[in-house]
Amino acid sequence: MSRTNFENLRVYQLSEEIADMIWEITSSWDAFAKNTVGIQIVRSADSVGANIAEGCGRYGIKDNKRFGYMARGSLNETKHWLRRAYKRELLTSQDVERLKPLLDELAPRLNAYINSIKPRETKVDTTSNQQRATNDELI
Repeated sequence: MSRTNFENLRVYQLSEEIADMIWEITSSWDAFAKNTVGIQIVRSADSVGANIAEGCGRYGIKDNKRFGYMARGSLNETKHWLRRAYKRELLTSQDVERLKPLLDELAPRLNAYINSIKPRETKVDTTSNQQRATNDELI
């Protein structure tokens, strides 16, 4: 199966890596921790990449950017749940050492990605004199 354009984005790849790591960590927690913090943190972490993917599929600049903002919100929610998990001694310092560099890289990359979503110059179709935006070039 060939990769879609969003799968080639480093920001998306980082979000997947973080989500998979969080899944791996939470899968060993007891039932109470899984059913409270675990479910929330897995959902918010998965939502980062899902929003990037959905935004890329919309092909409209405003929609794509809006989904980028939602991805950023999900990243902030993930950080919240990680803080709660650490405070409740569900995360080890080794878990934090593995996650922190990825989170530190993802946040500015996500901001840069959102800022990169803007209208491209329009091209003039010389045969019909109509202008059309080249949104497909964004990806």
